[in-house]
Amino acid sequence: MKRSKYEIDMCHGSIMDKLISFSLPLMCTSILQLMFNAVDIIVVGKYNGSQALAAVGATTALINIFTNLFIGLSLGANVLAARYYAAGRDKEMSEAVHTSLALALISGVLMVFVGLGASRTALEIMDTPENVIDQSALYLRIYFMGMPFFMLYNYGASILRAVGDTKRPLMFLAAAGLTNVVLDLLLVIVIPLGVAGVAVGTVASQMVSSILVLWCLYRSEGSYQFRFSRLTLKGVYLKRIFQVGIPAGIQSTVINFSNALLQSSVNSFGSTAMAGYTAANNIMGFLYASVNSVTQACMSFTSQNYSVGEQKRMDRILLDCGVLSVGVSFVLGVGAYVFGNQVLRIYTSEGDVIQCGLEILSMTTVPYFLCGIMDLIPGALRGMGHSGVPMILSVIGTVGVRVLWIYGFFPYNRSLDFLFISYPGSWIITILLQVVCYHFVRKQCIRHMENQGFLEK
Repeated sequence: MKRSKYEIDMCHGSIMDKLISFSLPLMCTSILQLMFNAVDIIVVGKYNGSQALAAVGATTALINIFTNLFIGLSLGANVLAARYYAAGRDKEMSEAVHTSLALALISGVLMVFVGLGASRTALEIMDTPENVIDQSALYLRIYFMGMPFFMLYNYGASILRAVGDTKRPLMFLAAAGLTNVVLDLLLVIVIPLGVAGVAVGTVASQMVSSILVLWCLYRSEGSYQFRFSRLTLKGVYLKRIFQVGIPAGIQSTVINFSNALLQSSVNSFGSTAMAGYTAANNIMGFLYASVNSVTQACMSFTSQNYSVGEQKRMDRILLDCGVLSVGVSFVLGVGAYVFGNQVLRIYTSEGDVIQCGLEILSMTTVPYFLCGIMDLIPGALRGMGHSGVPMILSVIGTVGVRVLWIYGFFPYNRSLDFLFISYPGSWIITILLQVVCYHFVRKQCIRHMENQGFLEK
């Protein structure tokens, strides 16, 4: 099979160097994607004050709740495309690509209407303070106008990742990020639109990234070449995308629902604590981008090797990804804790806001490698086509513990650091559950490969 210079052979040769080659551009891509929101909150925090900062920050959990179901479906598209590509099934690969992009466009348009109709109601349910709710609702409504672009980019990038190409999505997002920075500065400082200005800048940057990724797929000569005339929704591919993607999306949505409950608890401390949480949460977002890039690598590599029956290589992939994830997340987590004061000053100069942010970081950054392990095992399981049980266990371990903590223990010790102990506690419990799940799924996969003739019985 002839490969372009951007693709990676995941089924042969050494593993760790290819994992790094795959993960590093993806990590940078995820960080750039977070920079869209980071630039928004830095600009409004510096030039419009802590209320505007809190207004933008109050939208983060809601955006994640609304979008993660559909982003989870893009993981299903990634797994399906990776399998067809590794097995050399060009016709199925092309049809899966066009079904995925049609699904992205439809889901993006749907999210426009959901965002416009439900934004203020959802903010009210979360007890968003009156002094920031109008600005938060305005930001959300403008942000959701860009959902078709956001979905098309993410689904298009997932197809490229399925063949090992993480470099070009990085280039496209770099161009979009530059657009976002320029427009944020223009629409907040030069043309003082405040929260609306940063929302418009984000939508414009999402449009740039989606156009570039579609152009890349259009220019491709491989089985993943895109043509508008071939857009379709074929049930056989939708079913397979949904089998992996819906549980992954539900898992992300429900976990972010627990984060929304936690946001409500933070909101009860007032706009100063909200602003501190906004800044700290953005820093944690960068940590998550680092561990999630390794998870994405694990999923793609596992999916390709599963399709050709390479069980021993799949085991090695999980081990190498574990080393990579723990190493990266521990170094970055410790760094975020040690330099927390200096990093938080990038977002705000208000001392009480910084103090709130430091309380949150003290409970979440150093043990963040636990989150990396917790995230990695479901990635490997999705690569093997098993997404339902990991979803259930993640919901029980993560959401269950946090809800219990918020309603059972937090009312008796109302402080930010005590509230955020629920993070490492939920990670540990979820890891234990996922390890047991992986043990049984691995046995089932070995039996499947024996029946397919890949392994000797």
